[in-house]
Amino acid sequence: MDLYTASMSPGSRSDSSDEAPSDWCNGHDEKVLPGAVRRAFPALGGPFEMRRLGGGLLHASHHVRTRDAEYVLQRVSDVFAPEIHANIEAVTAHLSARGCPTPRLLRTIDGELSAALGSLGRWRLMTHLGGASFTTIQSIEQARSAGALVGRFQAAMRDFDRPLAPMGIPYRNTPAYLAALEGALARHGDHRLAPSMGPLARRVFEAFEVLGPPPAVRARVIHGDLKLQNVLFESREPPGRDRAFALIDLDTLMWAPLWVELGDAWRSWCNPAGEEGAGTRFDMRIFEASLAGFLEADSGGLSPEERESLVSSPERLTLELCARYVTDALEESYFGWNESAYPGRGEHNAARALGQWRCFEAACEARAERAALLRSLG
Repeated sequence: MDLYTASMSPGSRSDSSDEAPSDWCNGHDEKVLPGAVRRAFPALGGPFEMRRLGGGLLHASHHVRTRDAEYVLQRVSDVFAPEIHANIEAVTAHLSARGCPTPRLLRTIDGELSAALGSLGRWRLMTHLGGASFTTIQSIEQARSAGALVGRFQAAMRDFDRPLAPMGIPYRNTPAYLAALEGALARHGDHRLAPSMGPLARRVFEAFEVLGPPPAVRARVIHGDLKLQNVLFESREPPGRDRAFALIDLDTLMWAPLWVELGDAWRSWCNPAGEEGAGTRFDMRIFEASLAGFLEADSGGLSPEERESLVSSPERLTLELCARYVTDALEESYFGWNESAYPGRGEHNAARALGQWRCFEAACEARAERAALLRSLG
């Protein structure tokens, strides 16, 4: 299988981070990797080479190759609590025991799940699964397979009953994001982007009012960030391109309603133009195929309440991300931007916000058809 170059972070990938992995380097070269990192992991005790992986906005990710195995080595972003590694270990052990391919953490020399190395930061080492990832859906069969993978994840996690630790940042917390947006508007009324972002913020608040309170349904264990880059497929070319086999980027594991999970997946998957491209639309063929794949794989099916909650889920998740980007545009605070295309972080985040608003409008246009399909399942 091809080496994957997927994003290993919970943020959306910018155009500037789609570069190919860098060239292989000697992992024992102190200019390439500090010796303290190498010594922290028994698996790195022998000769190895490594290269930087493109695509991440939060973590610095590296592909490591020894004589006998391949790994992903990451410097973990400081925004995350160390306890996310206990979440990852618990969930991946559960998945692995049920035959689901999943990345696994390798222990440090002290038996820990990650290595806290002072000024060097926190590092972790995981198994490398191979495969390929994509920024947009390449075929209807790929969409069905991605949905089936999420269904298999849900089926495997059905008997998981452990709590999951907070990840250290507010995540999938719409009230917190809207409060942050209100604060940004109050603090940055004279910002150069306020004339465009202020009206967009008002539209976001109004749209949430129209949607009403979020559906109250049971919580499940969810991946939490199902943009397409976090789905691994067997290869870049058919037929492997259309066979999803693993989810990566497990920092955002959490207990939450299914509409949060699938709403974010459909927000990403059903817009073939990409999140910043022209021609935004909500592709109902992708929606129908991924939903069918999910239902075929998740034998537990959807409760009537869950089915109804999915009707507005793409709109809710798209609006939430739009609010975050408007805040980021005014705060100039997002983790990365494409310096070759935008003069500053604010401008790139403003483009992201406008892109999400267009996605929201496209999802609204498709809602009646989407609702009819979901309600026909009852």
